[in-house]
Amino acid sequence: MESIFEQSRNYVLGDPELEIIGDRDKLAQWRHKNMGPAFYRLGRKIIYRGADLNAWAEASRVDPGKDGRT
Repeated sequence: MESIFEQSRNYVLGDPELEIIGDRDKLAQWRHKNMGPAFYRLGRKIIYRGADLNAWAEASRVDPGKDGRT
């Protein structure tokens, strides 16, 4: 699997790379609903690990060619 995010990097809200999965409000909604990628809450700061973002993206992957139809 090719990584979308840098595996060893930490991303914080406001990083433009996070826009690929959603804006700040969407990410806040997901955190509130316990959805979306794993994150760390350190005080008021939210941190996403690149490895967690890639794992979430891979789990969300849809492969239309694998739906069982012939």
